[in-house]
Amino acid sequence: MARNLGRWVNAVAIRTFGQTILEEFAAEIHIPVINALSDREHPCQAVADFLTLREVKGSLRGLRLAYVGDGNNVADSLAQAAAKAGVHLTIACPGGYEPSAQVIRALRAEALTTGAEIELVPEPADAVQGADAVYTDVWASMGQEHETEKRARIFNAFRVDRYLMALAKPDAVFMHCLPGHRGQEVTSEVLDGPHSVVLEQAENRLHVAKALLLALLAESK
Repeated sequence: MARNLGRWVNAVAIRTFGQTILEEFAAEIHIPVINALSDREHPCQAVADFLTLREVKGSLRGLRLAYVGDGNNVADSLAQAAAKAGVHLTIACPGGYEPSAQVIRALRAEALTTGAEIELVPEPADAVQGADAVYTDVWASMGQEHETEKRARIFNAFRVDRYLMALAKPDAVFMHCLPGHRGQEVTSEVLDGPHSVVLEQAENRLHVAKALLLALLAESK
């Protein structure tokens, strides 16, 4: 299938569960293959997120970003972006739901060249204290729907509400890759509140996709 598509189109964007599907597909094709989402990474989203942060904060280097919730594909890609951009990222997850330790070790080594800091903490309050931005995502991602009730109990203390946001800087922004589950990972007053930039993130996904396609197609000529 990959070799067939390679004869018909100039680029392929794949949104799938298994990261290995992407890797196997890319190995068989000689045109750009874009990871639009997998179980391990969500890189286009992270680029849109950091574009949003740069727009609202003016600069990325030295910003303090707090991520609260599941150590999923979004958390992994945010950590990758933070290490490259010099952003200080603190991730708070319940025990056993942290991002891959191997990924974090590798990124901490890369962060030495940019001045970034990648830290894992067990308590949401410790992550959010003094943050420039607070980010969360769904508690049960694609492929984990059968764990929804179990995760709701485990992650209950990791909900982003106005009390948690109050621990961040007064001008801190709230971020979410959407769709959000009101009353679960975030309350409506935060999701719809004055500090929320979730719609800016949503718009920037379009601009990032256009820029990515432009860059890849120009490079592959």
